[in-house]
Formats: sequence, structure tokens, C-alpha cells
Amino acid sequence: MLAGCQTQSTSSLDDWSSRMSYRAPSKAQIYICHAFGCKLKYRFQPKKEDLAKVKAILAQGKSSPEAELKAIGKAVQWFEIRVGPAVGSDKDLGGLDMVNSGVAGQMDCIDEASNTTSYLAYAEKNGLLKYHTVLAPVARGFFLDGRYPHATAVVMDKDSGERHAVDSWRHDNGVLPIIKPLKAWYQETPSRRAS
Repeated sequence: MLAGCQTQSTSSLDDWSSRMSYRAPSKAQIYICHAFGCKLKYRFQPKKEDLAKVKAILAQGKSSPEAELKAIGKAVQWFEIRVGPAVGSDKDLGGLDMVNSGVAGQMDCIDEASNTTSYLAYAEKNGLLKYHTVLAPVARGFFLDGRYPHATAVVMDKDSGERHAVDSWRHDNGVLPIIKPLKAWYQETPSRRAS
């Protein structure tokens, strides 16, 4: 698991999925990782009404890249609430929680980064992102630098190239993810739980 956390460059989803044995989403299904390190996967097939809901949420961001980032956060939040009861992740605790390692429904940063990437890639494959494209997750920290390894999903502004972390790990299931410039995310040293 930590080997996956060592990669600190953003690459394409195809490169990342082949390297990590990740099951990439399609326009019709998403694989939800859980139990830490993507030990377990749940196949979620969104219904027409699910796609309509995500479309409505992301339409709130059509006015600007900044508005779309806010809408992306709301879409990730909605997905977590939607799939939580089926996966058992509706009770997932945010932040560092080694007690629940291997427990079905609980998620570490690898699971969260993979899932957030999947939610956003599903939206992108369905033509719902106007200003951003979804990149492979990235990681920071490797103990020797005094930071616990941590991964996040990443989106990139299609025009400016600016990259943002979309970090859903630090909060419990169904809470808005933290979205910030990737450069700032790389530099921070997070606490065990977000404040």
C-alpha cells in the first residue's frame, strides 16, 4: 500500500490504472474501494436518476472553473452519501484510523483517492465536466520527511493547467472534500483528523 503512496507525479488515468491494477470506471459503472488499500471492491452501477442528479449538481459549476470546483466537491459528497449504505462506508471515519484497517466499509487514503477519482472520471466520461479534467491520484509523505503517506484525487483546469487536490479522506463519509491547489496540498503536514 505504501508503495502506491510514493508516487508524487500526476499521470494519466490509464497509466495509473494499469500500474495500480485499478478498475477504472466506465460510463455505466464505478468500482468502490474499501477495507484499506483497495482490498475490497464494490461494483456500483448508477441508475439514470443517479446520472441526472450528478448532472444537476455539476451544472451548478458551469459559470467558471472556480464554480466547477465547488460543484465537484458537492458531487463527491453526494456520491459518498449515495453509495455509503450499499458499501457500508456510510459509517466510514475520516482521517488516520488504523483500528479499522481491513474492515469492510472503512477507507484509508488509497481507497478515498481511488473512489473520488472514480466518481469524477465517471462524471467526465459522461460529459459533465466543462473546465476540468481528471488526473491520476498523487501522494505525499514517506515517514522520512516526518509526514505520514497520504494520497488524494486530482483535477486539472483545462485552460490554465492548474491542478487541485480533491481530498475526501480527512472527513467522515458524506462531508464535503477539501479542495485546494495541489502545490499547497503537497506542502501541508495534516493532523490525524481535519479541524
